[in-house]
Amino acid sequence: MNPWRVVALARRIVDQFLRDHRSLGLIFVAPLVIMALLGWVLRDSSAPSPRVAIVNLDVASAPSERVRGALTEAIRQAALPLVEVGADEPAADAALRASAVDVVILLPVGFGAGLADGDPPPLVIVTQGVRGTDDNAQVEVVLRQLAGALPLPPGTASILRRSVFGPPFIAGPPDALASFAPALIGYFGFFFVFILTAISFLRERVGGTLERLLATPIRRAEIVAGYSLGFAIFTTIQVVLILAFSLSGWSTPDGWDGPRVAIGLGIPSAGSPLLAFLVVLLFALGSVNLGIFLSTFARTELQILQFIPLVIVPQGLLGGVFWSIESLPAALQPVARVMPLTYAVEGLREVMVRGADLASRTLQLDLAFLAGTAVLFVVLAGATIRREVV
Repeated sequence: MNPWRVVALARRIVDQFLRDHRSLGLIFVAPLVIMALLGWVLRDSSAPSPRVAIVNLDVASAPSERVRGALTEAIRQAALPLVEVGADEPAADAALRASAVDVVILLPVGFGAGLADGDPPPLVIVTQGVRGTDDNAQVEVVLRQLAGALPLPPGTASILRRSVFGPPFIAGPPDALASFAPALIGYFGFFFVFILTAISFLRERVGGTLERLLATPIRRAEIVAGYSLGFAIFTTIQVVLILAFSLSGWSTPDGWDGPRVAIGLGIPSAGSPLLAFLVVLLFALGSVNLGIFLSTFARTELQILQFIPLVIVPQGLLGGVFWSIESLPAALQPVARVMPLTYAVEGLREVMVRGADLASRTLQLDLAFLAGTAVLFVVLAGATIRREVV
């Protein structure tokens, strides 16, 4: 091995990177920016103070009323908002569905009699079930405040949880996959569509195809629309496959002697799969047009990958995948409100978790925003394509 040849080749790589300022930024600046953003979100994010309601279903029992009073006083001392939602369980569920309250504590029938016997039935904590991370954080806040409020010997009362949206889990822990599924479906669809579209369009530019097209009477808008339509065909197939795999599920039956095989995730959806498909499709079409637009600013595939920490990672951190928008630092909330992923995740949660239909104003806003961004990126791509043709 000739060391001088090795050094010469290494020097060539170094010189190449030194001339590519974008690559230098990706190597040295982008990791610091992403780590700073992640640290900001993790350190300064906080779950909104939960609005709490206490419903005593055992109203005829004086001991149950005393417990309700102790819980009420603990909530007030903790400065948590206390909401009146009615005197029965259906009214409490209706308040949760209407987002008028975040956490409901139910004292079940027979709780007072159980106190006398030393074996009371468990308290029930009910949450919305739309965002699992928010529910868990809010329940933790409530339980921390109630730890010393129950006038009971330790271990004499247990607590069960359930939600009004999503799959029931009163007999066990919540399904983490079902809770994150709407966010993950939107995020991974966006990730792969954006990367593949941007790289494919870049190859068309580098190969000279666009330069030849611009020499014909075809307009820039027609070029962008044609490419968008072509990419949209495969994007639609990808969306169908993602949703079909996520929502359907099959496994070998019980008693099967061979190895257990499972196909699909079997994620439950409270709403129409067609509406979920519409949300993901509009978001994916916007991702296609965003990929076309941003690829006009890149000259190599490496530069396309440099958009990942600039476009994809921030949306994953701020778009409601792991944290709700309300729990983010105040300075980042306006940024999150203009990200397409925020509206895709919200729309998917409305359909898959809440069971919303087209009458939902929230879903209407989400669909309108996603459609608007798809059109916006088409216009932007058409405005920049001539300048970037090589």
